[in-house]
Amino acid sequence: MRRKICVGVGLSALITLATWTGAGLAPSAASASVPPSAPAAPDLSPGLLTALQDGLGLTEREARSRLRQETAAARIEPKAKRAAGDAFGGAWFDAGSGRLVVGVTDEGGAAAVRETGAVPQRVEHSAKELNAAKAALDAQAADEGAPDGVSSWHPDPRSGSVVVNVVKGAERDADVREFLSDARDAGPVTVRRAVGEAPETFAAGTVGGDPYYTGNVRCSIGFSVHGGFVTAGHCGQPGASVRGWDGSLMGQFRGSSFPGNDYAHVSIGHGWWTVPVVLGWGTVPDQLVRGSAEAPIGSSICRSGSTTHWHCGTVLAKNETVNYSQGAVHQMTKTSVCAQPGDSGGSFITGDQAQGVTSGGWGNCSTGGQTWFQPVNEILSVYGLRLHTA
Repeated sequence: MRRKICVGVGLSALITLATWTGAGLAPSAASASVPPSAPAAPDLSPGLLTALQDGLGLTEREARSRLRQETAAARIEPKAKRAAGDAFGGAWFDAGSGRLVVGVTDEGGAAAVRETGAVPQRVEHSAKELNAAKAALDAQAADEGAPDGVSSWHPDPRSGSVVVNVVKGAERDADVREFLSDARDAGPVTVRRAVGEAPETFAAGTVGGDPYYTGNVRCSIGFSVHGGFVTAGHCGQPGASVRGWDGSLMGQFRGSSFPGNDYAHVSIGHGWWTVPVVLGWGTVPDQLVRGSAEAPIGSSICRSGSTTHWHCGTVLAKNETVNYSQGAVHQMTKTSVCAQPGDSGGSFITGDQAQGVTSGGWGNCSTGGQTWFQPVNEILSVYGLRLHTA
């Protein structure tokens, strides 16, 4: 059935993924309703709702309500960031209240944020300060290298610090302790034990399924752009030929970056064409892509890939540096969604909004894990591409 659809409509080219007081108030139960100006949730299929229910443990009613709330939060976030100005301390979606929470460093910023419909919360450090501390760690790792026992690091608005994740069992390693000591000199740092093993990319050798191939590597298509698609950079180098699921010539890599980044642009031809669709693999109907509005931290998110197909979870962190064995990759988004080899490059999507392409992670879809993606808007900007939307 899948291959019949691919041949018939060309989907083979899309194989994949408050009131301010004291230290600030978290959203209260009384503020849990969606603001009156909140948009309705997109017209979603029952299959997508089922996937969210399974992935997040929600009822159908809760899933519909959450999607409405997340749609509102995603639209409010850019306005709230502008309103906060230099006082902006980051933002996240609070699933308990259904509201966007925005960290602010002063009371004036709180008043401006509240007017946008977001909930202000007092934080000690601005996003600019956290990003500067994180950039210092990036520079440290670039100059000296990061030890294998350090899996990743990211600015975390909820803790008001840069979170450094350490692989379980590596806490006493001398190189790890030295790295952490230097990291604390750069700014506010919180050390957490990583919940899994060291991260790995999800490319795979040639196996069956519905993939695209470059050399002996199988990966997954991310999103259609006009004239091609975007995917993970570790899947191929510029000039490398790409073959489709049926083995026929599909196109070639026009641009690729890894490590440092993990994204690539593939141009297509030879009878292949693009459509604004992410495959649902029978778990959900194929999903239309209507834009690329970035979902806040805490939002639900789903991934499509050629090995493990369709899985959902939540956005855990943004602007995280991931310490792969091949080198660090910057500005990644971390999720609670699982993935496995061959899923690399696949689509991450929230509702009908493209989020990014699968890079790597740890674990699997039998026992669980975490996965990082490279945000799609950065890829579009770097290569001057236009997302193919419905």
